[in-house]
Amino acid sequence: MDNATWLALTVTLTLVGAVATWVAYRRRGLPAAMLAAGVTVLVPAAYLTRTLRMLTEVADAVAGWATSMVLSPTVWTGIVLAGIGALLIAGSRALAARGVGARRRGVPLGATAPTGAAAAPAGRERPQVRAGRKAEPAAAEDDDLADIEALLKRRGIS
Repeated sequence: MDNATWLALTVTLTLVGAVATWVAYRRRGLPAAMLAAGVTVLVPAAYLTRTLRMLTEVADAVAGWATSMVLSPTVWTGIVLAGIGALLIAGSRALAARGVGARRRGVPLGATAPTGAAAAPAGRERPQVRAGRKAEPAAAEDDDLADIEALLKRRGIS
């Protein structure tokens, strides 16, 4: 395209943007009109810096790539592999967030957790001592649990 064609395209896009700015101002107010005006001013800026030509060349290159991709089995194989990879990564994150399949410290993979009196109840762990803090006494927790157990036994629930 020659320079006159690029100028005609720029003027047309700028006029369309000006109309869109006026409509945005009438319907949605000043902030929407300012946004539309900002986008409208970018069109002549792209023409004056010759970026408009570059953008159309990039668009042509992307369109050529997309049309050559349609019938290429190697490209589709790559797309399928990329999708499988993305699904595996997302699934890994989802499982890790739920704690599925995660190793516990000191327990080999495939081994069962200890049961009985030595096992800690689910969701309750012994308080750890941190720097500058004292651990909460375990006796207070045992007293609360003893009260609850006594109440359950009185009600016939064991």
